[in-house]
Amino acid sequence: MAKVEITETLFQEIEKKFKQEAVKIIDLMQTLEQLPKKGKLLGTVGGLVIKELKYGSFRFYFITDGFKLKCLKDEELTDLLIRFVRMSSKKQQQETIDEIKQILRVIGPKGFA
Repeated sequence: MAKVEITETLFQEIEKKFKQEAVKIIDLMQTLEQLPKKGKLLGTVGGLVIKELKYGSFRFYFITDGFKLKCLKDEELTDLLIRFVRMSSKKQQQETIDEIKQILRVIGPKGFA
């Protein structure tokens, strides 16, 4: 089973924006523990894969180890870390993806606090 982590700033942003629907969104994110290959692939930076989950008109972006995700079976993905880092509306989708890629190139995965 993979481990899902949500950055503190993203968690607060979800609670602020969605209020009571936040529980549904967090549950949607937690489904990746059972189905880690879920989500749309957006790109790769240095072996890390950037993927998205959709909820209504919003997108939630997460990063994970691309090699493990591609090569291992679902049962073997016990030590896979899936980290949700950003969210955006459809209009700001490309800006957000570019921002995530830039942070990964310059700072690495530790750039998401």
